[in-house]
Amino acid sequence: MKFKRIFLIVLDSLGVGGAIDADSYGDKGANTLGNIVKNYELFVPNLNKLGFLNTLNMNNKESEAYYTIARPKNKGKDSLSGHYELMGIENNVSFKTFTENAFPRDMLETIANKLKKGIIGNIIGNHLSIINRLGRRHLENGSLIIYTTGDSDLEVAAHEDIVPINELYQYAEEIREIAKREEWKVGRVVARPFTGQGEEFTLTNNVRYYTLTPPNKSVLDILKNNELQVISIGKVCDLYNGFGITKIIKAGNNQEGINKLIDIMDKNFTGLCFLNLSDFDTLYGHSRDLKGYAKEIENLDVDIPIILNKLEIDDLLIITADHGCDPTMPGSNHTRENVPVIIYSRIFKEPKQLDVLESLSDIGATIVDNYGLERPWMGTSFLDKLK
Repeated sequence: MKFKRIFLIVLDSLGVGGAIDADSYGDKGANTLGNIVKNYELFVPNLNKLGFLNTLNMNNKESEAYYTIARPKNKGKDSLSGHYELMGIENNVSFKTFTENAFPRDMLETIANKLKKGIIGNIIGNHLSIINRLGRRHLENGSLIIYTTGDSDLEVAAHEDIVPINELYQYAEEIREIAKREEWKVGRVVARPFTGQGEEFTLTNNVRYYTLTPPNKSVLDILKNNELQVISIGKVCDLYNGFGITKIIKAGNNQEGINKLIDIMDKNFTGLCFLNLSDFDTLYGHSRDLKGYAKEIENLDVDIPIILNKLEIDDLLIITADHGCDPTMPGSNHTRENVPVIIYSRIFKEPKQLDVLESLSDIGATIVDNYGLERPWMGTSFLDKLK
């Protein structure tokens, strides 16, 4: 064992340029970080020291961390496919998306009959714009708001004063069972509570994700089965449907997630702490809010020195992403992109640019390799490159 604790941070949707097959996904020219940098004077001195901006051009500049990019191999460009791949789960079938006319009528009728509840919406877009548009109507008649962001997701939203949170969760669970059917196979059903009045509503931290059971054993399962800790912060546990997790820590937004990470770094454990920072995607990527996205990256940069200072001599920090969501692209969908990979430890003597990783799963393979455990379904370890 080279490292006792590994901290993995996923910057949800922060891609760094079109994948090899981006054109086939309709994402030619996509580059989440690159297009933010082109249109905004991004100030991230701490991330930059770690080689974060170097991942845009891969030009062998000096850095205080190893850095590279990873190419997506799994089909699809959603959080589920990306997180599956990160933890060594192969997925060769894209989850279904409904990007033309939203969900089919027979699917909605099946949901309405099962829930015995009215449904409004069935549109495509970003969370707040849809909820602000339909929130008043929801308050008047109590119907559930159903929509999709254009990914493989079905969002069911309701005001917390109209539909109690636990009741909304129950509706989402029932929809999850319906949406498993092969003809509608949706990757995630999301219970999306909100509050507020008039036309200015606010998403709450009580969001809950209902995903599919992973098709194969993951890196998380391998760690847990070998009595190592697997600590989930944010939506990580939901994405793997709870499999392979030993401790669940909820976090409603990026800052709360970082604060929970910093708290965990004071604890003594052996294994993986896995944090997803979803605001990049949920609040800014889907809504095509370039300025908001940029400011959120700058907010993260402020916390980087705190995170680095908390690392013990035998800790490893990996920062990456799961896909892209370029705020300069049309629509509100994710974008098929390569992701940055930053690897930092206090023991590194001469960190540098690494070769491009042919799959996000190389990260998971490296994690299990560190603990001398079995290889996952996919991935090649780069542990021996870290010196």
